[in-house]
Order: sequence, then C-alpha cells, then structure tokens
Amino acid sequence: MGSFGKVSAVAAPLLLIAYPLQAEPVKFEAVVAQKEAVRLDFADSSKRFFLLVRREGKTEGQGPLAGTSVQEYGVHDVVPGVGGEPHGYLEFTAADGSKAYVKWEIRAVFVPGPEGKPKLLDNGVWQVVGGTGKLERLKGAGTFRLRFPGPTDRRFVMEGELVQ
Repeated sequence: MGSFGKVSAVAAPLLLIAYPLQAEPVKFEAVVAQKEAVRLDFADSSKRFFLLVRREGKTEGQGPLAGTSVQEYGVHDVVPGVGGEPHGYLEFTAADGSKAYVKWEIRAVFVPGPEGKPKLLDNGVWQVVGGTGKLERLKGAGTFRLRFPGPTDRRFVMEGELVQ
C-alpha cells in the first residue's frame, strides 16, 4: 500500500467523526415575569433608563429547549421614543437539571406609528454559548423578538437552528 493509501485509511474515520450533524429549525417562546430589578432613571430631559433585571418563565414550542424553565439576566439601556440596546443571557433548565446558556442582543428602534405615537421594533439575535448535562453539546443561533404582554412581563420569541 502506498503512502496515499495509508493516509486515506487513517483520514477516512476521522472525517466520519468530524462530519457535522444537521441543525434542525426550531421556534420556541417564553413568557417571563420580573422577579428582581434595579433601575436608574436619568433625571435629565432624555427620559433614558438603565435596567438590570431577572425574569423567570417556562418555554413552549419545539426543539430541545421547549418545556424548560428559563431565567433572563438582562441589561436594558433604553431612551423611550428613540432606541435602546438590551442584551443579556438566558439560562434554560431542563427537568433533569441540564442547562443551556444563551447570549442575546436586541436593537430597539422606534418608528412612527399610528396617530403619531412611536412604535417599538424590538428584534435581535441569540446564540447558544454553553451547556451542561444532556444540553452540553447544544449549538445554535437565530433571531430573537421581544414582545410586551404586560407592564413587567415579556414574551421572548426565538427562531433559529439547534443541533446536539
């Protein structure tokens, strides 16, 4: 067997091991309720506020994060009527204690809305950055939309692809 044959015999199994798994499309949502908050309201005319928040909820939808409990650890730097840059981490916990950590960022943009009132567009991205247990090998990313079902509750709508 020539040197090419030896390299092929060694490389072929490595290629099979390194072959990436197929990512699956997912969509899941979570309504989270505020549990803790620290807020700074600027006393100037900007109406800017800075909010550190922890919210909790449960996910619904499809994929390995559906049916888990979720906690948001968020930083929200917002100028009402102008824009904002919320970002943070979500900690998803499965029934068996496995965890997935997701980093997220949003760009809040206000556009003209009905009757001259500003309309908020709250869209961004998410990415899995770590995990434990059965979620340790979870990888993926997607889009993130933030909705407002109540004064302090939030609905996270996440779509994208995940692979374990």
